[in-house]
Amino acid sequence: MLEKLREPLKDPKGTLNILIVDDEPNIRKTLGMYLEGEGHRVMAVSNPRDALTEISSRSFDLAFVDLRLGTQTGLDLIPELLSGSPWIKVVVITAYASVDTAVEAMKRGATDYLSKPFTPSQVGLVVRRVAEVRALEQKVIALQEALGQANPETDLTSANPAMQRVLTLARQFAESDATLLIRGESGTGKGVLARAVHAWSPRAVKPFSVVSCPSLSMELLESELFGHVKGAFTGAIRDNPGRIALCEGGTVLLDEIGDLPLALQPKLLRFVQDRQYERVGDPKTRQADVRVIATTNRNLETAVKEGRFREDLFYRLNVIQIEIPPLRERPEDIGLLAERLLAFFSRQNHRRILGFTDEALEVLSRYSWPGNVRELRNVVERATILCQAERVGLEHLPSVLSPRPSAPRVGDPISLEKLEEEHIRRVLAAAKSLEQAAQTLGIDEATLRRRRKKYGI
Repeated sequence: MLEKLREPLKDPKGTLNILIVDDEPNIRKTLGMYLEGEGHRVMAVSNPRDALTEISSRSFDLAFVDLRLGTQTGLDLIPELLSGSPWIKVVVITAYASVDTAVEAMKRGATDYLSKPFTPSQVGLVVRRVAEVRALEQKVIALQEALGQANPETDLTSANPAMQRVLTLARQFAESDATLLIRGESGTGKGVLARAVHAWSPRAVKPFSVVSCPSLSMELLESELFGHVKGAFTGAIRDNPGRIALCEGGTVLLDEIGDLPLALQPKLLRFVQDRQYERVGDPKTRQADVRVIATTNRNLETAVKEGRFREDLFYRLNVIQIEIPPLRERPEDIGLLAERLLAFFSRQNHRRILGFTDEALEVLSRYSWPGNVRELRNVVERATILCQAERVGLEHLPSVLSPRPSAPRVGDPISLEKLEEEHIRRVLAAAKSLEQAAQTLGIDEATLRRRRKKYGI
């Protein structure tokens, strides 16, 4: 059996992190060499204690566990492995096979059962099945992450030379595992580009996850990123592996990194440098193979000078930098983006809209788009809902876009009411949500709804 295991697997489905727990040195050596030869990462140990040490410090996809480990049993190890890595698939291997032990192994959480001596085809089938299941699980994670985030902007073709250079650089950098910092104004599509970099990279088949730095308190943000153990804080009723562990082999996007709390920055620095971290409430040091992409609309250099952002973390994140130009500097793209967005929202709303009138396109092209692509998306979605004709005209666009005297400014001889209307329009256009707009304006959502109704926004 040991010699036969040197035959290669056919058509392996992805690289796995595999743990072998067997007290027979020949089994550990031969099975480990065989699986490594197929491109998998393998760790082999001889006893449950060492197995638990390994599972506490790194993530595994698959574990081959011998039923008899000296004076101990592999059955007792199964729940502990699953506790350390909830997604791990455990395959029990034994020379003492019986229906009772197979049933008991499954009850305790084993995925499969192999009797010694096993053949290469049996090992190959198990590995392929686990690889396929892990790939599906990771796809589910990615789909859950993207649920409700329909992005018609994912078509990144551009007619603007500066944006074309950005896309060329992004494709080149995608091949690397280096940390990437994407800079740009709010709404320019930094998150969209980050997803594209992941999709173009060798990590594309692995999970991609987003952690929003401004949206959570420091405690919740640390738990979301690194995970926590049950009882670590009030409300921690179960273990949470964290986004980093869930993205093993993939990519984590730290959205708006400039808002990362100062107290959490040393922990992120350590992970970016050494790929090591601890879950909240757990002293065990863990490792993860995860690429970090960060985005920001802030001037991090200024934040460093003011002591709000660590200089060493900035330089670690700034290994590769890409800056997305604002939409006002990409006039060639406004019409193209608007047409793509219109086609998307027309399908989504079951409308048959062929395009924009020439006047509407001219107005769109002249506008400065302070909210960038996000604002354009909001405008086109609104127009799609309002339009009952074959083409979107001026009457379907917000009045703020119309070619008329420049928007009122503080100090102009106008009423406070008119100034308030213009300010609310601009904040709404640039905000991601009504809640964010209300926070920016310093009013509650109910008040903002009344203002929108009053001004016909």
